[in-house]
Amino acid sequence: MAERKPFLLRIDRDVLEALQRWADDDLRSLNGQIEFLLRRALQEQGRPAGKNTAGARITKGQKEPS
Repeated sequence: MAERKPFLLRIDRDVLEALQRWADDDLRSLNGQIEFLLRRALQEQGRPAGKNTAGARITKGQKEPS
């Protein structure tokens, strides 16, 4: 399992409450939902998270390395 690092996040109360409702709907913890959304946003922007992706950027139409 990947190393987990604690991180303090200041967030608007309304956004936090909306994320909590979404997490509840998806049967995830709030932390799990935030991490899921961040990973999805990274993937969509061609910036996948992972050990071997530091500095790597995939542009539209470019195939992600295997």
